[in-house]
Amino acid sequence: MDEDLIVHNGGCHCGRVRWRVQAPSIIVAWKCNCSDCSLRGNVHFIVPSRRFELLGDSKELLTTYTFGTNTAKHTFCKVCGITSFYIPRSNPDGIAITFRCVDLGTLSHVEIKFNDGKNWESSYNQSGIASCSV
Repeated sequence: MDEDLIVHNGGCHCGRVRWRVQAPSIIVAWKCNCSDCSLRGNVHFIVPSRRFELLGDSKELLTTYTFGTNTAKHTFCKVCGITSFYIPRSNPDGIAITFRCVDLGTLSHVEIKFNDGKNWESSYNQSGIASCSV
């Protein structure tokens, strides 16, 4: 599968947080109804953390919010407040990329699947989302 990977660039609204990620041009993104994702309208795809790279001084411009189990690390830009990526509870070894924060031109198709974050424990085992960061 690695031969099907391409480089996608992206970041936050103000452009101060920038990153690159290796992923296919056709992705499966997850629309979650947990309390955080539903309020933000987040739809994300997950990659192994080794395929994600923060660029420049982006790390200094991030802050992190956690709640509940404190497993998910919801990162967002200190300047504009956009969560362009984060570490998800479902895949603490991966990175969840907000697909709308990927620069235009490299994603050719996005299939959106539903994740029942309100019923996280039962949904996690049924969804197959854990395999996304392998």
